[in-house]
Amino acid sequence: MDPSDELQRVHFHSPASLVERLDAIAEVYDTNRSALLIEALRKYLDKTTDSEPFQELVATKYYDDQLDFETVTQLVGPETAQRFRLLKVDLEDEPLDLAAPDDVDVYDGDPTAVDAEVRQLYERYQAAESDAERRKIALEMGALDGRRHADIYAALQNE
Repeated sequence: MDPSDELQRVHFHSPASLVERLDAIAEVYDTNRSALLIEALRKYLDKTTDSEPFQELVATKYYDDQLDFETVTQLVGPETAQRFRLLKVDLEDEPLDLAAPDDVDVYDGDPTAVDAEVRQLYERYQAAESDAERRKIALEMGALDGRRHADIYAALQNE
């Protein structure tokens, strides 16, 4: 527990059978109810806030102005909150009305084809266990996109 966190009394009702189990476990570990409840609550909150469904729900509520940025930061951490903020700004902007080039085949014939490098990055991202790991992979994805865009722009310049 963070030493700067001040303890706050919380009162709630619980089924007697859960309290009995909690007391028995506390006795086995030679600790008290509060210590076990704090640890269980911390683990639950960490697991919940790191889950994709929860983060998607927070993002949706933030984009719909049901949550403010400070609350989002508290729920998902500053790094993820900042990503949500940037995406929200992008979503609020009017899309650019750019026509696709007629004579440049940016997909090499098949717009649904996914090459091995993209698939590997996607699978690594899905399997990532931390925001830091996901951020690193997202940066790799961005670098890959940048290389591909450079190829597209070079082809357009050579017209």
